[in-house]
Amino acid sequence: MFRSGLTKRWLFSTVLVIAAILAVFALIVIRSVHDYYYDYAEKRLQALGQSGALADFFNGYTDLSGDGFSERAGEYLHSSTALSVAEVWIYNGSDEIVATSTGFEADPSGNEDYENARTSPSGRGLSTTYLASGERVMALTVFLPKTGGQSNGAVRYIVSLEDMQNKLHVFTGFIVILCLFAFVLVLVSGSFFIRSIVSPVKKINQVTRKIAMGEYSEKVQVMHHYDEITELSRSINEMTDALAKTDRMKNDFVSTVSHELRTPLTAIKGWTETLIELNDSGDATLVEGLHVILSESERLYTMVEELLDFSRMESGRMTLRLQRFDVLAELEEAVDVMTERAAREGKHLECTVPETAAPIEGDPDRIKQVFVNLLDNAFKYTPVDGYIRVTAVLEKTVLRVLIADTGCGIAPEALPHVKEKFYKANMSVKGSGIGLAVSDEIMSLHGGSLQIRSVLNEGTQAELVFPLELPDADGGKGKS
Repeated sequence: MFRSGLTKRWLFSTVLVIAAILAVFALIVIRSVHDYYYDYAEKRLQALGQSGALADFFNGYTDLSGDGFSERAGEYLHSSTALSVAEVWIYNGSDEIVATSTGFEADPSGNEDYENARTSPSGRGLSTTYLASGERVMALTVFLPKTGGQSNGAVRYIVSLEDMQNKLHVFTGFIVILCLFAFVLVLVSGSFFIRSIVSPVKKINQVTRKIAMGEYSEKVQVMHHYDEITELSRSINEMTDALAKTDRMKNDFVSTVSHELRTPLTAIKGWTETLIELNDSGDATLVEGLHVILSESERLYTMVEELLDFSRMESGRMTLRLQRFDVLAELEEAVDVMTERAAREGKHLECTVPETAAPIEGDPDRIKQVFVNLLDNAFKYTPVDGYIRVTAVLEKTVLRVLIADTGCGIAPEALPHVKEKFYKANMSVKGSGIGLAVSDEIMSLHGGSLQIRSVLNEGTQAELVFPLELPDADGGKGKS
């Protein structure tokens, strides 16, 4: 879920911010309730220990003997309303606990509030502490007015915080659960919303990649609800229709022009060959010129044929005239055609093929076209005294044909694109840039493959793989 870019951005820019806000909100609420309860407990204690009321009650008894003060302390414990909410301890002027509301002996250790009250100008001290039993309490100590600078005793009020702490724990748990529920609700609802964006965008991305590869029949699924993504989907589909229409017009134009060019080129080739045969003047310049015309017209004718094949390939009209033939025989014939060119250009052409036959079902003219095209490329990029090596390896179910050269090679960044239409790795060499694309399509129609491997400044190798057992014509092969 969190692998896509939009989801990550949503997660870090929204979800984490919401989580932080909820955490701060929970801390503020919990702290506020905690302070409220403790302030309430403190106010209750402060109301119980009214200094004036205590002074009036014990007035005249502070100078009595210890027994007289203890009796007065007992009277206070019996008459005080504080006993309903707090435990009360009474100290005499000697810091001794003379009476407790529980009747049990009290532990004077840990009485921080008592020490604070002793040093406080107001004679009052408050603390939150633990009793010896481990119970958490809030305590208030109020000293009686001094006589002659001497202490006359004190009263300590102790309120248990256990019940309040339990309520705070319950409230804290409730707030935490509430925030978690809100966070999960945001996460789930947000994930559904993000998915409603990410999933269509992924599908649009997949379709546009196919459109970029020339598959104009691909369409983006348009959602029923109307939003920006729906509008984008419709725009892409409209764009695809326009591209498909333009592509059809381009292919029709290429096909028409190519057909129109074939007739005059054929006439030029024919008449040039006739003039060469009939020439008896012995004029070397004239003969050389006629050969140049013948060579260039043949090159133009080859380009026209490639354009026609490209047009057929783009429109899906490239078909095969299927028959049983020997691939190795076609390979040797293509190599023989190039032998004279190798001698003329000062390049070495080597061919190694098995003596046995390699029969397959396919179109021999198309396969020969592939061989000639790859050999032509090897010759173009191989320097004088370079080598073009053709090797055929017959395996159990496939035939591998390797055409390697010692030419300039192809740069690593250009190698993945060499089979793309109109792509040329080396612009200094003549050519249309569609020969490899057409050859790849022909191999695909035969159920085979074409792979190009190259090392810059060392050479290039084209590998053709022919399956020796192909599906019959009805299994996807075209027929003319």
